[in-house]
Amino acid sequence: MLDPEVSLLLDCAHWSGLLEHQVQVELSDRFNRQTDPLLEQHINQTEDGGGTSQKTSQPKHHPGSVLTLRLGLTCYKDYLGTNWSGEVADLRCRGQEEFGDPLALLAQPLGVGAVLCTCDGQVVFIRRSQKVAEARGLLDIPGGHPEPKAVCERLGEAAGKDQISLVMMEQRPDAVVSELFSSICAEIRDEVNIPWSSLGAPVLMGIALNHTSAGRPSLEFYISCSLSSDEVRTLYWKGGAEANESTDVVFLSTTEVMQLNRSSPLWSEMCPSAKGAMLLYQVVKPGEPSKPNREER
Repeated sequence: MLDPEVSLLLDCAHWSGLLEHQVQVELSDRFNRQTDPLLEQHINQTEDGGGTSQKTSQPKHHPGSVLTLRLGLTCYKDYLGTNWSGEVADLRCRGQEEFGDPLALLAQPLGVGAVLCTCDGQVVFIRRSQKVAEARGLLDIPGGHPEPKAVCERLGEAAGKDQISLVMMEQRPDAVVSELFSSICAEIRDEVNIPWSSLGAPVLMGIALNHTSAGRPSLEFYISCSLSSDEVRTLYWKGGAEANESTDVVFLSTTEVMQLNRSSPLWSEMCPSAKGAMLLYQVVKPGEPSKPNREER
């Protein structure tokens, strides 16, 4: 099922999803976006809206792990000035011509999202507020992005408010992987008000690309919840730290989610990140009995 707004860069169907110990990262400034004076001048004229985030490059397989993600650093301002630029088509052409990569000049911040499934078989969606910057009023899944600053804080780095130690993170890639997996639980806690203790271990289903923001990548996870849909609804309406980002909570059964497609009435109400997660859920089918893993034979 093709959708112009979203595509899948990677699915982990062979393993029915990947756990944290099966993922590695290769972090380096070699994977940062390429720059030039004119582009930087344009970005500096962009209104800044946030802090630093992680940029992703092409994932690859690596000995000793199932998947290695190549990551650099970027920020929200660069995201607005490249992926959301009115000149993004030109930036992609220049990236291909000058660097052999249409994404070379784009920020490509790495997002995270979750198919959150309650104990009574309901998948949790939230209705985005009309006041948020992207996908206003559309159905979404809980999500956001990893925080490099959180990695430095976890490692005890005495950094200033906006300082990120790339050197320290390069020395501790395990802490970066931990942030990739834990950040989605933090987003669920803040957006849906579900306590961390009620969430199962995140299972990485794959990577989806949002083509409404020039192919921005997002890690999409499956997470089980020990609470019922009624309990989740009650907690949601009590309000979490980021309750202002959504206006309602909506539930679909796992059966309904498996049957979603472009002809479904709800499909047009979903933002690209939710669509990507649904496509991955339908392909990976997490929660089913595990398929044989070639590396474990």
